[in-house]
Amino acid sequence: MAAVIVLAAGSGTRMKSKLSKLLHEVAGRSLVSHAIRSAESISPEHLVAVVGAMRDQVEGHLAEVAPEVRTVRQTEDAYGTGHAVRCALAALGELTGEVVVLGGDVPMLEQHTLVAMLDRHRGEQAKITILSALVPDPTGYGRIVRDAEGHVDRIVEQAQATPEEHAVNEINSSIYVFDAAVLADGLSRITNDNSKGEYYLTDVIGLARTDGHTVVAELTADTWQTEGVNDRIQLAAVHAEMNRRILHRWMAAGVTILDPASTWIDDSVELDTDVTLLPGTTLKGATVVAEGATIGPDVTLTDCEVGESAVVRRAEANLAVIGAGAQVGPYSYLRPGTELGERSKIGGFVEAKNAKVGTGAKVPHLTYAGDAVIGEGANIGAGVIFANYDGVAKHTTHIGRDVFVGSDAVLVAPVTVADGSYVAAGSTITDDVDSGQLAVARGQQRNISGWVERKRAGSRTAETARRASAGPPSSEHSSESTAQQEKQQRDDDQ
Repeated sequence: MAAVIVLAAGSGTRMKSKLSKLLHEVAGRSLVSHAIRSAESISPEHLVAVVGAMRDQVEGHLAEVAPEVRTVRQTEDAYGTGHAVRCALAALGELTGEVVVLGGDVPMLEQHTLVAMLDRHRGEQAKITILSALVPDPTGYGRIVRDAEGHVDRIVEQAQATPEEHAVNEINSSIYVFDAAVLADGLSRITNDNSKGEYYLTDVIGLARTDGHTVVAELTADTWQTEGVNDRIQLAAVHAEMNRRILHRWMAAGVTILDPASTWIDDSVELDTDVTLLPGTTLKGATVVAEGATIGPDVTLTDCEVGESAVVRRAEANLAVIGAGAQVGPYSYLRPGTELGERSKIGGFVEAKNAKVGTGAKVPHLTYAGDAVIGEGANIGAGVIFANYDGVAKHTTHIGRDVFVGSDAVLVAPVTVADGSYVAAGSTITDDVDSGQLAVARGQQRNISGWVERKRAGSRTAETARRASAGPPSSEHSSESTAQQEKQQRDDDQ
């Protein structure tokens, strides 16, 4: 096949966005990226995207996600689809064979549909093949007008349609297969003599019929494949339908999804059998989840790798690796560079960044582990801070095998706590700790007797301390003591 031309020049004003319409996402991919993927599925010799409005955004995006695509600029944005295709053909030069034209805003078009169009085109020796669909409300679409024998006669745009043509519900999807020579000839002959002053690509169909060429319409029963996205309402509808299909595919492949209504999966995600997804799960980007893992509830994973039988609940992770049998959550945050070894644990209200957690190691509670290497079997107590930033640069803390770090310790990087050592609770560690040592770095505790009664005289605490120091009251004075306590309570409350 000679070429695919992707029309990505529209202004997308109905999106009401500073971002090009073509760059809004469905299931983790931009609209234009979906179109490019559809185009590449039929292996054209040339693949061209025609850009116009917000062209710098679209060109930059395509250079990142599809550098193999050639972009052609349509400088006159208001000249219409016929002019856009004319720009692409001018850049490609003379072509022989088939040219497929499709919109950059139709994300659900599938390979098998394009293959069916090409097969029909070749089988009937057609010069133009149109993808059409029957829809209950054709408003906004061009209508397929057929002759008395049922052959495609022309396509009429909504603005030019008669009342009878408005009632036609077979619509033009704006997805075509053209004979290259017929396309080039037709584009050279169309005019912009219409209410919008645009060059309509659809006018080529009428010219081809006048010239006696065969034009056919391949009718698809899956109307979602013809759905374009022009505003955020349509964007949401297409996203929901694509997500429904993605979930259906994974459930058919052996994934348990407890609540499809609250589960969202990008089409780039990979899942193994016997994965369980609980309500509120969102899997994005290049995330891969291995067999037997349980994700959710309320989890968002972006570009993560999850090992077999791991459990992640009420957590967010980005560019992290979660080893087999590891546990994460609840309310944990794994930032880029975090790698959890097998059977390790990141517990509640723990944040990890560029942290390597060894096999069986535990970071169970209320910890910030930034730029940390935590050895196999180590246990990090509640409230520990890996102080990795000195105001200028980030530094790494190394925790050895089977180390125990007590609660509320601060490890000031760069520092190394060697294998088999202890850090006492509440310590601030600034120097290395050798194997077998207990590191204690905190002020010595001092208990000052009588301080409360001297410094907080008259308070409820002072009275309680006085009574506790005096010992239990005798029975004959118990009633008097109770009365005094009640009077003191009233005085304190006032």
